[in-house]
Amino acid sequence: MRALRAQMDAFLASRVLTSGDDWAESVRRAVRIQAAADDVVRTVVQQARQNGATWQVVGDALGVTRQAAFQRYGKPIDPRTGELMNTTPLPEATELATAVIRDLVAGHWSQIAGQFDPTMRDGLSEDALAAAWAQIIGLSGAFEQHGEPEAARAGDMTITNTPLTMEAGDYTIRITFRDDRTIAGLFILERKDP
Repeated sequence: MRALRAQMDAFLASRVLTSGDDWAESVRRAVRIQAAADDVVRTVVQQARQNGATWQVVGDALGVTRQAAFQRYGKPIDPRTGELMNTTPLPEATELATAVIRDLVAGHWSQIAGQFDPTMRDGLSEDALAAAWAQIIGLSGAFEQHGEPEAARAGDMTITNTPLTMEAGDYTIRITFRDDRTIAGLFILERKDP
């Protein structure tokens, strides 16, 4: 905590905005300050948890659910091994999800199915994948665009959720990747208005 405090003091003492045209340096300084602030939040959350604060208390303070707080700051123990679990999503998961969506829209069923893990291959054929996409188009019209994928770690897998906008409906495509980048799950879920 002492090192974080010293780092934060140094950042706050330095000017973030420059008087010249060196906007790149201003952005770099702002990013360093943001990273330092994230480190402080992570440290305070860990201290709060060590002193008995619940995930509900932490989530309320962060303005998120207790599950979201846990997923971002928790350190779960794997019940199979007793070791800390990896909570970092697959680094390229969002790019992988975007590529699958491009292939889906283009009708490249074999390209997608070629990425399936054995369980997915046994449960979802190329024809069934094509039929599911055709059903979505039949219900909601042509694909218009997708939003930014979000990735989160869940046990041994990384789950991505990406908003899809069709002509007459909104969906979320949820793709689950294993660490070897194979697809362990693919769902197209209707998004309901709140």
